[in-house]
Amino acid sequence: MKIYDELVARGLIAQVTDEKEIKELINSGNAIFYIGFDPTADSLHVGHFMALSLMKRLQMAGNKPVALLGGGTGMIGDPSGRTDMRSMMTPEIIQHNIDCLKKQMERFIEFGEDKAIMVNNADWLLKLNYIELLREVGTCFSVNNMLRAECYKNRMEKGLSFLEFNYMIMQSYDFYYLFQHYGCNMQFGGDDQWSNMLGGTELIRRKLGKDAYAMTITLLMNSEGNKMGKTAKGAVWLDPNKTSPFEFFQYWRNVGDADVLKCIRMLTFLPLEQINRMDKWKGSQLNEAKEILAYELTKLVHGEEEAQKAMQASHALFAGGTNDSHMPTTEIGTEQLTNGAISISDLLVVCGLTASKSEARRLVQQGGVFVNDTKVESIDHKITLEQLKDSVKIRKGKKTYHKALMN
Repeated sequence: MKIYDELVARGLIAQVTDEKEIKELINSGNAIFYIGFDPTADSLHVGHFMALSLMKRLQMAGNKPVALLGGGTGMIGDPSGRTDMRSMMTPEIIQHNIDCLKKQMERFIEFGEDKAIMVNNADWLLKLNYIELLREVGTCFSVNNMLRAECYKNRMEKGLSFLEFNYMIMQSYDFYYLFQHYGCNMQFGGDDQWSNMLGGTELIRRKLGKDAYAMTITLLMNSEGNKMGKTAKGAVWLDPNKTSPFEFFQYWRNVGDADVLKCIRMLTFLPLEQINRMDKWKGSQLNEAKEILAYELTKLVHGEEEAQKAMQASHALFAGGTNDSHMPTTEIGTEQLTNGAISISDLLVVCGLTASKSEARRLVQQGGVFVNDTKVESIDHKITLEQLKDSVKIRKGKKTYHKALMN
């Protein structure tokens, strides 16, 4: 099976323009493609992992990735999927985040001459003259069409700033610039980026002629990836200091039965023949599939040694063992205690197991909280200073474990 057909079989491709040409370029290893990453944080999360694995797959097939870091577009903020405006970041924070993202990407993609390149759109966007930009590309964009785009339409009721309105133009200009200076002939993005991506293709063809060789392809990447990245505690990060290898393993170990094979297809590098045999798996076999998923992805992100440790710690927990060395841990300060104790609702919030005390109350009332393997029967339950000195193991539901101890 050639690489384009494999992407289709893995459920990665949602829409394309010029499918015949795209297929030929990818299968022949002649695609020079870019994927953009805005530096909204100092770590990538699992929502980006699909993009990274896609870049790796295509590079292994001989194609050349361009990793675009959005030092310029990060100054504006992507309105796609947002109900409000992003907080403005300082140039210093943006640069710090970019430096962190570079290190993470280098673990997945092989950079070097004729292999892959990394660029920062601040290098050209920040040099643009406003009037010159309007004259050069402004006539290529219809305001009516822009307002019909999903990335803007969803924001019209609550309000869309003129700053954010320019994001489509900036992203389109990126493709135009990369096409001219790096021979970039293809762009990839999530299905929520479709309007912005079409804008880039249209800009190239209108400025350089209809024969200009630039195409777009969009994948179920951001929508699926962002859904994957959401937990009660927030995003699942690739940085081990933000999400430990054990937490990362447990996140994937706990995916729903309906999602496990889809995740294995999209995110792992296991052969499709092996994955297809899993289609008939049911019941306890799905738990085995979840462990395969968790192990493979933890190995990719954190290395084989950490994946082995995380799997062993997970086995110990599910077997009722005492090995909690890799369990996510929260240290409690004396200032968080009242009369030498902390309530179970406060502890659940402090540990990030619930978003609020009201959610904690409901969880306790539903019988979903255990402390040291004993069910918490009352919302009035308290954990004492003495208990915390020895550390306490908290279990939320059947699969989420956490440890709390005095700092």
